[in-house]
Amino acid sequence: RRKMHNRIQELRGNIRVFVRTRPFLPGDGDNHESAVDVSPDGESLQIYDKTGKADNKFQFDKTFPPSAMQENVFEEVSEFVQSALDGFHVCLFSYGQTGSGKTHTMQGSGNGQMRGIIPRAVEQILEQVNVLGQQKWRYTISASFLEIYCENLKDLLVNMGDGPQGGKAPKLDIKRDADGKSYVNNLTGINICTTDKSQGMSELEAVMSAAAKTRSVAKTDMNAQSSRSHSVFMLHIHGKNEEDGTIISGALNLCDLAGSERLDRSGATGQQLKETQAINKSLSCLGDVFSSLASQSSHVPYRNSKLTYLLQDCLSGDGKALMFVNLSPTVLSSHESLCSLRFAKRVSQVELGKPTKHVTYKMGGKK
Repeated sequence: RRKMHNRIQELRGNIRVFVRTRPFLPGDGDNHESAVDVSPDGESLQIYDKTGKADNKFQFDKTFPPSAMQENVFEEVSEFVQSALDGFHVCLFSYGQTGSGKTHTMQGSGNGQMRGIIPRAVEQILEQVNVLGQQKWRYTISASFLEIYCENLKDLLVNMGDGPQGGKAPKLDIKRDADGKSYVNNLTGINICTTDKSQGMSELEAVMSAAAKTRSVAKTDMNAQSSRSHSVFMLHIHGKNEEDGTIISGALNLCDLAGSERLDRSGATGQQLKETQAINKSLSCLGDVFSSLASQSSHVPYRNSKLTYLLQDCLSGDGKALMFVNLSPTVLSSHESLCSLRFAKRVSQVELGKPTKHVTYKMGGKK
């Protein structure tokens, strides 16, 4: 039944929505009564407010309880990763309030079971590239990592590039190529080795480490390590079959969105207040884009924020999109969790249309 549901969603081009509730953490206080009740069916959940009253039941493509391991989560995402290797443009968002586990879901930690979606996705791609190599396919993979901080683009890998170390980073702008596709000029691209998996994974670790040192984080009342920016990890995949000349061009965009925060709970002042307002405005623009898409409006306001303009290709019917909504289990966060779920419900109703597979055959035909 679930496979049939996924197939229908794919044909309609719906944005797939997964919801993950994190476990309680030491900083959550002594009250470990969860505000989120995830049903055993793995597709629905209920949320309780501060009085213990249950709100509406929500249904999504997949819901993960606090006990879900990183491996379980990635199993559900792996088909999207495969799509990028097949020549589709794929975007995965991690959305939710500050401290709900977005970065843990996307990046994780270490090299073992706690690894998140990004390292597991690269590992899967490198393994598949090795298998496809036996069918005369040759791939090049390039990784980029940027952040959007107060509506400014910042290259998180600028110190890994060929330019002068420690010098002034070149200005980044979102441009359109001859085919109307978006790209970021002056953005560093790091080639990932495709012939030796261990070397490729080592190169990825270097990329993640460099990005972590550069990304804007700050302590707020809601989170000791609050990301103050959206980060977008981009993997560009190009493959050519040496036997028949077929060329594929895929892309995997993995977005760790900055957390929405209520100003009264974040304790933000001064520069952090400006950051929070910029984050909330950017997320509001993302919501406006989804609302326009859901109502099939003739005008979709992609240009209202850098985030939506950058990801326009994935959100305009050309690609596949998956939104990962992260929830905190605390009763104190139940209002924010409810807002996240209502937002996710709107997103799940968006139909992008059948995605485009970027394949060029030797005779010049495209598919």
